[in-house]
Amino acid sequence: MKSLSLTILLLCCTTLLAQNAWDPYMQAYASAQTDQEKLTALDSILALSYRRDNKVFIDHSIIFIDLAEKQQDYVGMAKKAMNISYPLNVTNRPDEAVRIINRVLPYKDQIDDTFLVGGLYLKRGGAHFRIDQKKAVEDYTMAIEHYSGKDSLYVADAYLFRGQANTNLGNFIDASADYDTASRYFENLGDYQYMLFAKQGNITMFSMHGFLETAQLERAELIGQIKELGLYEHLSSEYYNQAVDDRKIGDFVSAQNQLLEAVKYLDSSRNKISNFFAVHGLLATQYAERNQMEKADYHLGLLEELREKNSTDLITESHYHATKTTILKRKGLLNEALEFAKMRLADAETLGNQEQIVNALRDMYEITAAMGNSKLGLEYHKRYTAKKDSLFDSQKTNLLLYYQGLYESEKKEREIQAQTANIGLLEKDNLAFKRWLLFTGIAGVLVTGIVYLVFMQRGLKEKQALQQKFAQKLLLSQEQERKRISKDLHDGLGQHLLLIKNSLTMSGDEENKEKVREAIDEVRAISQALHPFQLQELGLTRAIENMVVQIDRNSALFITADIENVDSLFSKEEALNIYRIIQESFNNVLKHSGAEATKIQIKKLGSEVKISIQDNGKGFNVPEKLKDVRCIGLKTLKERVRSLNGVLKINSRADQGTELNLTIPV
Repeated sequence: MKSLSLTILLLCCTTLLAQNAWDPYMQAYASAQTDQEKLTALDSILALSYRRDNKVFIDHSIIFIDLAEKQQDYVGMAKKAMNISYPLNVTNRPDEAVRIINRVLPYKDQIDDTFLVGGLYLKRGGAHFRIDQKKAVEDYTMAIEHYSGKDSLYVADAYLFRGQANTNLGNFIDASADYDTASRYFENLGDYQYMLFAKQGNITMFSMHGFLETAQLERAELIGQIKELGLYEHLSSEYYNQAVDDRKIGDFVSAQNQLLEAVKYLDSSRNKISNFFAVHGLLATQYAERNQMEKADYHLGLLEELREKNSTDLITESHYHATKTTILKRKGLLNEALEFAKMRLADAETLGNQEQIVNALRDMYEITAAMGNSKLGLEYHKRYTAKKDSLFDSQKTNLLLYYQGLYESEKKEREIQAQTANIGLLEKDNLAFKRWLLFTGIAGVLVTGIVYLVFMQRGLKEKQALQQKFAQKLLLSQEQERKRISKDLHDGLGQHLLLIKNSLTMSGDEENKEKVREAIDEVRAISQALHPFQLQELGLTRAIENMVVQIDRNSALFITADIENVDSLFSKEEALNIYRIIQESFNNVLKHSGAEATKIQIKKLGSEVKISIQDNGKGFNVPEKLKDVRCIGLKTLKERVRSLNGVLKINSRADQGTELNLTIPV
């Protein structure tokens, strides 16, 4: 009898396991006669399928929301909209999560529960976090405004998540304030795990803004706390973040060790898929940069294998695209590398991650330069430089220094507060008031500082514009004066000398006639140097060629010339500036270089004209010459190039000659 009973029990268990626990309620839903009966059956289906079958849960949640809206059950709608956001984000459908929550929010005034209203904004912020960081910040702010005092835990979550979004957007001051507020909330609530998250955010902020030493010290302390509390699921992220910082200072050996430590804790990681892409992606990048392509391909293969089996989001895709770009670039597959770099840029722009936008633009610039596409490379280089300068603006650095000091003082205050926790509620209120005064004072100083910096920057820009305008007018004035003197020499002194020569010819005085002829030639040479009339008569190309011929004929310098026709490409003023740049460059070669040979090339490439002048002279220190107040020639060159909207590069080393490269847009 015992054996028979056991057999029957096993058969019953097998039958139950063969079907899903929610199947009976699906039958109940199918046979329900009223909407209320359907809602009851759906509620049971959702309770049993949550985190067991995402498809069943999502499909039936949408059906429930439709019915609840029809029944004007707005509380039920809100609860199910909040619950559905998790599986939709897990299956990489954040847009759908936003759409569903947007259906409920118009009814928020008819929902009395602050937890539900604030939670809708919090969940929508979580969906936006994957697609639009700015909208995520707005949602987390709305969540904070709609929660009440009884929702302290969720208010703390909103501050923490807003700090993460602000960090990605580069709003470091706002991020620091959010992390500090979140940390205090979690500490007061006794939630030490999430207090660690807030500390992680602050450390990430210091790291992204260049305070790597501070970040390393804080992170080492945090790793110790994580191990003490047994929260090993956070270790993978911390070791990965330290590897990123090590790479910033060029310590690739330490970065490798940190990544290998991160791999050990991947299985216990909270965000296993995201961390897997980050860690193995950076390992693949490390190996590719050291030309260990077999190992790089192995780790890339791990990413591609996981990518096929699991849904990914923008964050994981950005890691994959970054890794793929580096490996393809190292293999010389530049066209494919450029496409992945563009995808990486699109990911970063969608997420609003400023640091990754800079890295993607740098990759695109380097790839197009390697492809020989100078025009596109110059465009990407300009975008990369502008974005990089914006990200690391000195004004933000100074502001962050204030907050670093504030962070240290706040940390000491919390240590003192922990040691004197039994002082009582009155002292806590007094401390809170003092903090408010401190924050208000610092905020006032910061606002004043920002206003001062803005006006200073505007004044500097206006001053610089006036200086450039003055320099252009000065050059124009010099040319007009040179033209006048040249004309006077040619029409005045030149004509008088010519009359004297004719008179000497008639008198037969050959000796003095020859001297006068030499004087006439010298006057003509001076007149030509002062104002090249050949520019108007022969054009820019012939004028430059004649200049080269004259220098070659009248000096010991051996000149090689390769000059394409660039006539009609420039206005008179532009042609004169180009002529003067080349003339000044040759004067510098003759006077200062001690060169035996020089080479000039003028080429038209697409919508640009490139001019190159090289010599084999003794070279010079370019930065020192530019700082030397007596060195007027180079400064004049730079001013003329600026007026042409051109790009001037001077490469020179001691005993290795000098190369001047000028690119002028047509």
